[in-house]
Amino acid sequence: MTRDRAIKRAVRERAASTGEKYTQARRALFGATGDAAPDAVSAAFVEFDRQLATLLERGHPRAAGMGDTAFGAAIEPLRGVAAALDPAADPDAGRFGFVIVVSGPLVPVSTSITLVRRRGRAGVLSMLTPEELAAFGPIKQVALPAGAAYLMSGVDDGRDSRNHTPDDGLAAILARGRSPLTIEEGIALVTHFPEAVATNGGLSLAGSRCGDRRVCALWISRGAPKLGWCWAGNPHTWLGIASCAGRVGVGPA
Repeated sequence: MTRDRAIKRAVRERAASTGEKYTQARRALFGATGDAAPDAVSAAFVEFDRQLATLLERGHPRAAGMGDTAFGAAIEPLRGVAAALDPAADPDAGRFGFVIVVSGPLVPVSTSITLVRRRGRAGVLSMLTPEELAAFGPIKQVALPAGAAYLMSGVDDGRDSRNHTPDDGLAAILARGRSPLTIEEGIALVTHFPEAVATNGGLSLAGSRCGDRRVCALWISRGAPKLGWCWAGNPHTWLGIASCAGRVGVGPA
């Protein structure tokens, strides 16, 4: 597909999802002049396609009870949103551009963690039963877009908050106008960027709670990505409170 065709498709999909006219949708995506920056748009589409391919390869359609075509159609409207986001990532610095997040109602987190692959090892659920995990939900400061999936942007692994308690790290994140990652978002990050979690660098996911003092986290255990939990008042030298700059979707699937 040529760049011009890809841009037109992104604009049409945004217009269809928002009810905007074509010119309004184009301006919303590419600025007041309606002109796209070729390199930025191309890079965003390449990264979007990579992440969609990862979801298909890892088996998310089957986990959602859908075929590949139907699943892809549910994700595709986000392409127009991605076109307006910076896809640049610097994993060595713990920063990531945008990430496709599949909603928990579509694929439960107890399943999505098992679809993670890092250096040939599958993700595992530990310290929690699927029923306990299902009790976790977004904290009141986190508003999630509606729909089968959405994009989060400006993701940071929180390495500057290592050795801080999740309670203290959360307060600092909110004070900076950022938002803590939920469990679904942490799993999405390591699905698309497996090296975001390392032997000495895990992710505390303070955006999800279940009413007690547990905060879920992702780390490496016996070479595999593990989803478990730590206490909200306990610091760990290898756990950072992950956050994002924003979230955007296109409405119900």
